[in-house]
Amino acid sequence: MQLRSAICLSAAALFLAGCATKETEPPYRVFVTNEGSGDVTVINPVSLKVMATIPLGKRPRGIHLGPGGRLFVALSGHPNSPPGVDESTLLPPDKSADGVGIFDVFQNKLIRTIPGGANPEQVALSKDGSIVYVANQDADGLTLLDLVSGKDLGTVPTGEEPEGIAASPDGRFVYVTSETEGIVTQIDTATRKVGKQTKACNHPRTVIAIPDGTRIAIACESDGNIAILDAVTLEPVQTIRVGKQYKVMGMAVTKDGSTVYVTSGRAKTLFALDLKTYAIRDTWPLTGTRSWGVALSPDEKLLFTANGPSNNVTVVSTDTGKVLADIKAGTLPWGVAVVPNPAAR
Repeated sequence: MQLRSAICLSAAALFLAGCATKETEPPYRVFVTNEGSGDVTVINPVSLKVMATIPLGKRPRGIHLGPGGRLFVALSGHPNSPPGVDESTLLPPDKSADGVGIFDVFQNKLIRTIPGGANPEQVALSKDGSIVYVANQDADGLTLLDLVSGKDLGTVPTGEEPEGIAASPDGRFVYVTSETEGIVTQIDTATRKVGKQTKACNHPRTVIAIPDGTRIAIACESDGNIAILDAVTLEPVQTIRVGKQYKVMGMAVTKDGSTVYVTSGRAKTLFALDLKTYAIRDTWPLTGTRSWGVALSPDEKLLFTANGPSNNVTVVSTDTGKVLADIKAGTLPWGVAVVPNPAAR
C-alpha cells in the first residue's frame, strides 16, 4: 500500500510539473512590423518573449487591426531614405512591392496582398471594414481600396507626403496629415471627397481620433507639441507643448479618451498627456533608441514601443512608468498592434 501511494504521489508530481512548465496562451498578442527585415514579430506579453517571426513583404510599416482577426499592413517597395540621405543615390523603387498585406491572426500568416498605391505608409479601415484607406507618400493622397473586390476606388489629394491617418469613431471622416506641407485633410467617407483642410503644424506625424469623436490629436514633430483640433471643423482647440527638443511621433489613447501617450524618437522619453487639462501628467525615460510606434494593452496597464535603430520593443508599466523589458525584434521595428488571442482560454 505504501509503495502504491508513493507511485501515485510521484505520478501526480510529474503531472503538475509538466503543467507548470507548459507555457499557456496569453490573453492577447503584440504584433510589431519590422521595416528593415520585412517581417512581423509576435510577442507574448505575459512571458515577455518572442513567439514567432513571420515574413510580410518589403518595408512593412503601418499596421491596423480590422474585423475577423485580420491585420492590415502597409508595404512599400520604395527604398528607405532616413534623414540626411541623398535620395538620388538610392535604388529605383520596386513598385510591384507596394500594397496592403492582409494577415490572418488565426492562421498566423499573410494570406493576401492587394495593390495599395504608390509607397504606402499607414492604413486605416472604414467602420464596416469594407474599405481600407491608404496614405500614399508618393501619390500625395489617400487611396481607397475595396476589400471584397480588391478594386482601387480612387485617390483623394491630401497634400505632399501624407503620413498619419485615422478614421473617426463614427466612420464619418478620415484624417490624413501631410508632413511636408504641414496640413491635415479631413475626407468625407460618404462623398469620398475633401471635406476640410487646414494648416496643422510643422512636420505633422501621427494623427489619432479621440474616442468621443469630438477632437483629433496630431503629433507635430518639428514643433515639439501635440495639436488638438475640433474633429468636425478642424478649428484649433488646444496646443500641448512638450518641447522642441522632443521629436514627438507616435501616439496611443486610452479608451475613455482621458490620456494620450506620446513617443519622442531619439529623445528616449515617453509622455502621458492629460486630455482634460491639456497638461503633461507624466514624463518617463525609455531605453529603446528612436521610439516610434506605440500601443496599449487591452487592460491599459502596459505600453509597447517600437524602437527602430535598437531593433527592439520596450514594455512600460502605465502605473509606475518603469521599463519592464526590452524585447528583441526584427530590423527597424516601426508599428505596433495589440490583438486579442483566439487561442487563449
